Amino acid sequence: MSDLPEKPLNREPSVQELTSTFLTPVDSAYDRNHGVLAHLDAETHHVRVDGAVSQILELSIADLQTDFPQHDVVCTLQCAGNRRHTMRTKIQEVQGVDWQDAAIMNCQWRGPRLKDVLARAGIALSAPEQATAHVAFACYTAPCEDEAWYGASIPLARALRDDADVLLATAMNGSPLTPNHGFPVRVVTPGIAGARAVKWLDRITVQKRESENFYMQHDYKVLPPEVRDSQQAEGYWGITPAVQEMPVNSSIAVPVEGGTVERGRDGCIAVAGYAVPSADDGPITRVEVSADGGQSWTAAELIQHPEAGKWSWQLWQARLRVPEGVEKTTLYSRATDQAGNTQPKVSQWNLRGVCYNGYGEAADVRIK
Repeated sequence: MSDLPEKPLNREPSVQELTSTFLTPVDSAYDRNHGVLAHLDAETHHVRVDGAVSQILELSIADLQTDFPQHDVVCTLQCAGNRRHTMRTKIQEVQGVDWQDAAIMNCQWRGPRLKDVLARAGIALSAPEQATAHVAFACYTAPCEDEAWYGASIPLARALRDDADVLLATAMNGSPLTPNHGFPVRVVTPGIAGARAVKWLDRITVQKRESENFYMQHDYKVLPPEVRDSQQAEGYWGITPAVQEMPVNSSIAVPVEGGTVERGRDGCIAVAGYAVPSADDGPITRVEVSADGGQSWTAAELIQHPEAGKWSWQLWQARLRVPEGVEKTTLYSRATDQAGNTQPKVSQWNLRGVCYNGYGEAADVRIK
């Protein structure tokens, strides 16, 4: 355990603030940290590319911005623990930061594709070795609570795909990254848990195995439901896959849980929120809402945006009929993506409370 000089910054906006715009402003983007914030000098910072490569690279920020084609990708980054509060309160107690529904951001990222950087270095692995290899990311400049450095990895095959859009991002929403969000360079991994999108990146390593970092091997895993405490978990960390792809999900932003909403002359109430596709199965193709426990569903309107795409979230709104005489109800939402993945009513409980994607929910809404 590292003795940190400050408490890690972890915060999220209200889901109402979050969904007020298609692109998440920097000041509204959630912060997830396991250690101190790094404050780096872009003029002197370098990213080392090593491991199973033909040539080791030492790339400056200027190199990343001028020596490789620059790409723009609009995508969500989502904490694997997003909506943990629902799992904790609706199913059973879990471990971890008590995230509500706003540990997610939808931003435009700019930088070179990781595959182009790896092509410059050259992959020194055979085709069979590449099929099971990983590309690991590390930040050695920001000590963490459970490890002296932060690291993660994704399958090399994913990184090398033309359509995977994995970036080494130096800009967010048209401006340089801020220190909170990884300045001067971070990894952006569309469709993959935010835990793998390493901030303040200083090393990329091509290797035959996953990252050995604590946060890859002893966190961010969907442990089986029979694992009830940290002691039991020790026997399962090594045999449970690390979270990579995130599941299809949705959240209700309006009305809020326990809030009051007015029934219109049409007998309907206004409901709105966001939805995200599973992995690389986007975009979202359908969102439905219910006011009767899921017995009937009403299709929501998918709000169109010129920058929406495969990796982005989908904002939605609906007019939902609530029968006269019903003064209090629980609202649900469920999303479906292009591959046909649909949210379940409840997802599997797990000790770390990750990847919760049961129906979006606003409980105890009063109707007037």
